[in-house]
Amino acid sequence: MRGGPSVLGIVLAGGEGKRLMPLTADRAKPAVTFGGTYRLVDFVLSSLVNGDILRICVLTQYKSHSLDRHVTTTWRMSSLLGNYVTPVPAQQRLGPRWYSGSADAILQSLNLVHDEQPDYIAVFGADHVYRMDPRQMLKQHIENGAAVTVAGIRVPRADASSFGIITPARDGTKVERFLEKPTDPPGLPGSPNQVYASMGNYLFTTKTLVDALQQDAEDPDSVHDMGGSILPLLTERGLAQVYDFDENHVPGETPRDHGYWRDVGSLDSYYEAHMDLISDHPVFNLDNRRWPIYTHPGGLPPTKFCAGGIAGESIVSPGCVIRGQVTRSVLSPGVSVEEGAVVQGSVLHDSVRVGRGAVVRGAVLDKNVDVPPGATIGVNPERDEELYTVSKGGVIALGKGQIVPG
Repeated sequence: MRGGPSVLGIVLAGGEGKRLMPLTADRAKPAVTFGGTYRLVDFVLSSLVNGDILRICVLTQYKSHSLDRHVTTTWRMSSLLGNYVTPVPAQQRLGPRWYSGSADAILQSLNLVHDEQPDYIAVFGADHVYRMDPRQMLKQHIENGAAVTVAGIRVPRADASSFGIITPARDGTKVERFLEKPTDPPGLPGSPNQVYASMGNYLFTTKTLVDALQQDAEDPDSVHDMGGSILPLLTERGLAQVYDFDENHVPGETPRDHGYWRDVGSLDSYYEAHMDLISDHPVFNLDNRRWPIYTHPGGLPPTKFCAGGIAGESIVSPGCVIRGQVTRSVLSPGVSVEEGAVVQGSVLHDSVRVGRGAVVRGAVLDKNVDVPPGATIGVNPERDEELYTVSKGGVIALGKGQIVPG
């Protein structure tokens, strides 16, 4: 931010994403396609860039080629102004070992901090779907003189075991306790059935983060994780504060999608987040021109509907050819749906082909899956269980290029 405090963005993008298998069998979780044309990493990068954090390092590790390629070809900033978004692979700078946790990833990349000399460091996760103006969080962080501020969002207490949980002090801002995925945390004052879940977005005063990372590295019992190690350490010292995400407002938001945030780490949550996109007044509106989500334009021709092809309550990306019927679905670029084919409640990634007379229901098909003419997915549950990955919620998932029997 020119004329203001200098902020370095560090995006943690090395996650393997086991719960999203088979979509992560060939790529890191932040590189997984979302919403037709985007990658998951585009959401955090768009929030940072829209919020004037223009020097960003994306730390990668697991099967990072697809992610590295996307970042380098899409996220090109003005070098004249010294701005950049750059992928930073694991480099074993501190010895012959890979990252042992998210805190260790930053520790092994402290050369980036020493080179940039920022006043503050924004450490954000790369695999959530949301919009956020980080300037508002930074303003609170500076005004309160906080050492670390963690973004929190209210979630049902019954879901607490899936998140790091923040227990605020009586002043509502200071963090009294930080519990990693507890089974029975206390509810919020006045809202006993809700808790503050950590969004995985942190703002640090630079010296605080560097000192905490170095101390954590010397602890042989630490898991070297931001949520599991660094936040509890700073909370015990009384240095952590919480930022209520509900107070964050971005230009162009609607009352319906204000405060939207989804952890899409499982097949069920990934699928449900796609269903949030497709209604006339969506729970999360991708078409916000005042706070856009950026991605690679692709250069494909417009979608073509022919031979009576039709799509309703769906997102259809460029380069698709629709000859069959598509309802309540999200189609990525280059998808083809042939005559007589039916696609219902599904998410089809790049270049999926659904053959003549085939049926696809309640499924996520990764890139280059070819559904033969007359084949069915989501029609025979017992057969689907034998052939494909099926989530607890019944979402059927096929990996990249997976063969579908005729």
